Amino acid sequence: MRYALLLHYPEMTSDDMGPDAWAEGMREFDEYAAALDAAGVLVSAEVLQQSTVTTTVTAGEDGLRVQDGPFADTKEQLGGTFVIDVADLDAAIAWAGRAPSVGWGAVEVRPSATRYEHGAWTPFES
Repeated sequence: MRYALLLHYPEMTSDDMGPDAWAEGMREFDEYAAALDAAGVLVSAEVLQQSTVTTTVTAGEDGLRVQDGPFADTKEQLGGTFVIDVADLDAAIAWAGRAPSVGWGAVEVRPSATRYEHGAWTPFES
C-alpha cells in the first residue's frame, strides 16, 4: 500500500536556524531518505520551496482564480513529502515516527487512492 508522508512544520531558512542547525537538519533528512531507500519502501521524496513562492489556483464563477502565496493562513506549512510503499498503516506510522521533522511538526500519513502509471489511473486495493 502506498502512503504519502506529508511533513508539516514551521518554515525556517538557514538564516533563521543558523548554519550548524541547518546542516544537522539536512544530515538527518539525508539519513531518513537513505533508510527508506535501503528498506526498499521509498517511491519518491520532494522538499518543497517556501510557501512564499506558492501559487494557489481555485475555480471561481468567472474562471480560474490564481493567487500568489499559500491558501492556508497558518504558521506551519507543507514542507515536503515522502511517498512510501509498505505493507500497512502500522508500517507507515512507524516510518512517519522516524521523520526528522516529527519533533517540531506534524507528519500526516495519508493512503494513496489511485496512481497514474504508464498512461492510466489504477486504483489501489485496500
